Amino acid sequence: MTGSFWLPDGASTLSSEIDSLFHFVNWASIILFVGVVVAIAYLAYRYRRRPGGPAPMRVKPNKMVEISWVVLPTILVLIVFNWGFRLFVEQSVAPPNAYEVYVRGAMWKWDFEYPTGAVTTNELHVPVDRPVRLVMSSADVLHSFFVPAFRVKQDVLPKRYSAVWFEATRVDTFQVFCTEYCGMGHSVMLASVITHSQGDFEAWLASAGVDEDTPLPELGAQLYQQQACIGCHTLDGTEIIGPTFAGLYGKTETLDDGSTVVVDDDYLRESIVDPNAKIVQGYANVPMPAGYTGLSERQLSALIAFIREQQ
Repeated sequence: MTGSFWLPDGASTLSSEIDSLFHFVNWASIILFVGVVVAIAYLAYRYRRRPGGPAPMRVKPNKMVEISWVVLPTILVLIVFNWGFRLFVEQSVAPPNAYEVYVRGAMWKWDFEYPTGAVTTNELHVPVDRPVRLVMSSADVLHSFFVPAFRVKQDVLPKRYSAVWFEATRVDTFQVFCTEYCGMGHSVMLASVITHSQGDFEAWLASAGVDEDTPLPELGAQLYQQQACIGCHTLDGTEIIGPTFAGLYGKTETLDDGSTVVVDDDYLRESIVDPNAKIVQGYANVPMPAGYTGLSERQLSALIAFIREQQ
């Protein structure tokens, strides 16, 4: 469905129905608003008090008018309720053949786990023309998973599961936002939904997670983006939530207790898997996302190699 000023182009099977309800409510509200304002302006002018004129007469209530402004809005509300409730149920109950992906939100990234065991970060790969059900939970605080093109939005909660489904209708890349404020890195908690034809998706799934041939610094650069390190650690020397990676390796840091430490491989490894062990002076003790404790040894080595090159 073609997009509008309010909405991007629809790219799911339910987007056209949701857009139709949105436009109905929007235009009904505009028509009612304009009608009320015009009526107020007309009546205020038509029955204004004129100098030297007689006092206004008491107006007798008109039962038909009173009945109409109760019955007609009630009918309108019932139409919207019935339409919206039907769409709510349709959007809440996934088809039985839906492809299921587990989603885990954490400050400030999205992890996607597929039935094969493959895991991606900040990239959700799905087939087109097949329902996809997302089973979601949070590792820390409240997040919200929103894909404007699919017209799906669902809160992601700690210690419980929520779910949403969609069926993409075209091959493309779509933006994912977190729409619940979740801390200082909220604005960078972005992801992409990458849709494939069924054959291309199966080929991608067969090779997903293979990184054995990728050089460590290059793999580290990928992880820097995928694991949302960019939300706390810059590469240009700018200090935000955590120390910048620019010139970090080999530097002597002063810790909160007044002691010093040289930033070497051992320190970096410890800081990734146990970030509370040593807090650099001048920085708040902001917890690292829970997903970092699950990185493989190769991934840890890749991140360290990447940081070592940022001189």
